Amino acid sequence: MAVRLSHILRGLPLLMLLGFLHQALAIDQARLGSIRVVFQLRYGDIEFGFYPEVAPKTVAHILKLVQLGAYNSNHFFRVDRGFVAQVADVVGGRAAPLNRKQREEGVKTIPGEFSKVRHVRGILSMGRYDDPDSAGSSFSMLLGNAPHLDGQYAVFGKVTKGYDTLAKLEELPTRKEGIFVMPLERISILSSYYYDLADRIGGSTCEDELAALRRRYAQATDLIDKQRKRFLPG
Repeated sequence: MAVRLSHILRGLPLLMLLGFLHQALAIDQARLGSIRVVFQLRYGDIEFGFYPEVAPKTVAHILKLVQLGAYNSNHFFRVDRGFVAQVADVVGGRAAPLNRKQREEGVKTIPGEFSKVRHVRGILSMGRYDDPDSAGSSFSMLLGNAPHLDGQYAVFGKVTKGYDTLAKLEELPTRKEGIFVMPLERISILSSYYYDLADRIGGSTCEDELAALRRRYAQATDLIDKQRKRFLPG
């Protein structure tokens, strides 16, 4: 019995290591699709991509709204420095009225597609009410890491360009209203458009994907080495 117990005790660190690595790899499997959306603001552009494998229904809904032009004349109603810049719901958030198709899509809600992808700087996360299935068209761009949101709000994409624009928004004067930190001026989305990286000249994103794979491999190798030293000394 003592021998078996010692085997178990020696095996525990390895099991912990494997569990940790499994979770890390699951999180790292969030891959951006080839579609890119650009919001044009007076302060500059913000570009982002989607995680279609993580939140397919959310991605399809937000992309449809973009394709319909529903975010044009909408605004960022919340800019909480180091936390989030949040886009308003298109129903009521636009300066221009919605047309019929925009409203039909804008009033829809999406089931909560919660995942293990962490809320870190640059992540796109759906806004919602207490009901986990109440997300509509409002979403946040993370301005810093927010682990307390993990698993509670649906992550569906990531900012790919425009961090300098987000930094400018963080410098604008704000006021506090309840739990929200709101800009004193209206931060309008002047226009928006989308494109597919695969349609660009050359048509291939293999080099970008290969570079990303190399980065993930290096990160995973470093992570394994650190955990091995921690749990299996000597």
